[in-house]
Amino acid sequence: MENQNSDFTTGSIPAKLVKFMVPIFGALVLQAMYGAVDLLVVGWFGTTAGISAVSTGSNIINLVVFTITGLTMGITVLISRYLGEKKEERIGRVLGGVICFFLVLSVVLMILLLIFSRQLAVLMQAPKEAVELTSLYVKICGGGIVFVVGYNVISSVFRGLGNSRLPLIFVAIACVANIIGDLVLIAGFGLNVAGAAIATIFAQAVSVVLSLVIIRKQKLPFTMKKEDICFNPEVKRFLRLGAPIALQEFLTNISFLALCAFINRLGLEASSGYGVANKIVSFVMLVPSSLMQSMASFVGQNVGAGKEKRARHAMLCGMAIGAGVGIFIAVFAFLKGDLLASLFTKDKAVIVQAAAYLKGFAPEAVVTSVLFSFMGYYNGHEKTIFVMAQGLAQTFMVRLPMSYFMSVRPGATLTMIGWAAPAATIFGIIINFAYYQRFRRRIWDSEKI
Repeated sequence: MENQNSDFTTGSIPAKLVKFMVPIFGALVLQAMYGAVDLLVVGWFGTTAGISAVSTGSNIINLVVFTITGLTMGITVLISRYLGEKKEERIGRVLGGVICFFLVLSVVLMILLLIFSRQLAVLMQAPKEAVELTSLYVKICGGGIVFVVGYNVISSVFRGLGNSRLPLIFVAIACVANIIGDLVLIAGFGLNVAGAAIATIFAQAVSVVLSLVIIRKQKLPFTMKKEDICFNPEVKRFLRLGAPIALQEFLTNISFLALCAFINRLGLEASSGYGVANKIVSFVMLVPSSLMQSMASFVGQNVGAGKEKRARHAMLCGMAIGAGVGIFIAVFAFLKGDLLASLFTKDKAVIVQAAAYLKGFAPEAVVTSVLFSFMGYYNGHEKTIFVMAQGLAQTFMVRLPMSYFMSVRPGATLTMIGWAAPAATIFGIIINFAYYQRFRRRIWDSEKI
């Protein structure tokens, strides 16, 4: 590992932040492509019901994936904190506990998804033409969930070490494998939704196996012994950091499942249109998401090194970078949503519905960069309970009620439903700014003592 890349406590903040952020952004681009390719190939070589099934099934699987990602954020923050405090000897114990915990969790998740796949499809109010296909997608992905969990755990460890290059390599491997799998199984063998799910799990498995091979050749700043692999006290610490983020992700994605269910009631075309729009949204959110992940590691190291002022400057720098890029993305999504949707399907009705949702959602590209910079800053300070609380407040006080209200209005459109996302984010920014004023004063007071 290159030490000059992992030390965020010295040097130019914008340069180091961007340098660390770019590989994370690249990894997220590939990860978004990874999910989008399934829908794209099904849209071109499968059926409209298949588009709805992949969309609904992906939302269910994403509930699991983003919850896991929230838990692994605790690993990233803890490792970056130990690096900043020069306590590298504790990292091996962290990883030993991580291995045990996530193996057990993977088995539990696999059993639940295999048993309740059809009930989940029905609960999501999947259109009747897509219920069995949705169930099949969830069942196949559930059977291989251990590889999905493994990828996220490995990536979180290296982000904590300040190495964002290897996670980019891992997801690039998965993306290539998924594209090949989709083309062979869906376009070649006509397996439709089943082909998409099999390709997804196959790609994750290839990525995890090859990443383990790559890791063995890396010079790492810590050692791990066999006796470290147990449920040790470090498990409790990374769970204390990650659990609030995971709970926030879980409940937020529950709200997205509810939104998907609201839209599914509007019919197959609206359901499929929202599914296409959702894949485009995953690209729109790349800059804010890479900012938040970068910020947690950057701030974590500086807080551990006692450089609070540098941590604050990093947050403000992230906001400026993200919002600047977000303006261009928002304008393009608003004006050319139909062009973007046409990449995924030839169905004109589905394209119209997808573009309609993007018109309402577009401002989110700007405001989310501000919100996620705040969140990364607080995660780096281990204030994950506040991050959870503010996330739940915006989700259940604004996004979900507004989405439901818009969906049941006479003449409801996906544009109206799309407005709920930026409205909730603006509400979240207000909460975060108010907390920041209080939090900053508390830090100033502690520095004076």
